[in-house]
Amino acid sequence: MRADCGSCFGLCCVALPFARSQDFAADKNAGTPCRNLQEDFRCGIHATLRDEGYRGCTVFDCFGAGQKVSQVTFEGIGWRERPKTARTMYEVFPVMRQLQELLRYLTDVLELPRAAPVHRDARRAREDIDLLTRASAAELLAADVPTVRAEVNTLLLKASELERAAVPGRKKNHRGADLMGARLRGTDLRGANLRGALLVAADLTGADLRTADLIGADLRDARIGGADLRGALFLTQAQLNAARGDTATRLPAELERPGHWSASRERAGG
Repeated sequence: MRADCGSCFGLCCVALPFARSQDFAADKNAGTPCRNLQEDFRCGIHATLRDEGYRGCTVFDCFGAGQKVSQVTFEGIGWRERPKTARTMYEVFPVMRQLQELLRYLTDVLELPRAAPVHRDARRAREDIDLLTRASAAELLAADVPTVRAEVNTLLLKASELERAAVPGRKKNHRGADLMGARLRGTDLRGANLRGALLVAADLTGADLRTADLIGADLRDARIGGADLRGALFLTQAQLNAARGDTATRLPAELERPGHWSASRERAGG
């Protein structure tokens, strides 16, 4: 469930559209290759994406959908080799991405010890979705993904509640809240519900986010220097890539510290 760009036909660089903005330096229509995509399907400016004005690319995660569509669904035959399949490949990609994202979250559930009561259902759902991801392009396009997402979301909610229940005291509920630019320096958010919260440019310096549910939370430009994110639920690498952390930010062991983060340490009380 990690992107392997070397095994993909550059699908995110072709299938998806983007508009000229602070995240992208130019407009691009869906189905049109990005001007930076090379013949070997590699990005020509990968090492300098942020400097070149393509910050949006650095916070995108396909959860392994690119290589699965390329190597499994289309058996390693790309859109350049077989142009007639290109449109179908582009249509399958976003469907596969949703399914792969669900697989990632279900895998997280199975690693939460206090969520044991839902492990059996989570394991069954993961097996069913994994089987679907290996189906034909026609079957994938016909799949009722909204229903699948709704069923999985029920499991994720239960798992989150079970895991967060172990955190002592009253937990904050900011589910879906507009916290854009909020001043939350040093705030105790242990076990908080931040599902889908808008935390763009929020100041979370030194905040305690252990066991907080961050699924779908928008962390673009959120200041998380010195924050404690160990054990944060459903946190993804893309969310970290979008935030502004530093060397003092404490992360879950399975996630990497983004290279563009500041080397300085921000003080919670500063």
